[in-house]
Amino acid sequence: MSTKSKLAEEIKIQVGDKEIIISEDTLNILREYARTQMTLEELAEKLGLDSWEEAYELLKKIPAWLLWTPPSLSKIRKRE
Repeated sequence: MSTKSKLAEEIKIQVGDKEIIISEDTLNILREYARTQMTLEELAEKLGLDSWEEAYELLKKIPAWLLWTPPSLSKIRKRE
């Protein structure tokens, strides 16, 4: 059983002609990338992007604090 949680505000990032919505699932993949030795190719595959270049463009545009904020903290902020 999978429960999908939503962020307090929807975040959309434009990469080329695609608009990527940053969901909790997407953030979990990005956090995994930031904390492991995942390659840009692997990141692109997990996110459904066409190439490592798109993954790189996404990483350049995403605020760093989103990657390093623990998931539990974002859930606490939603309740307030």
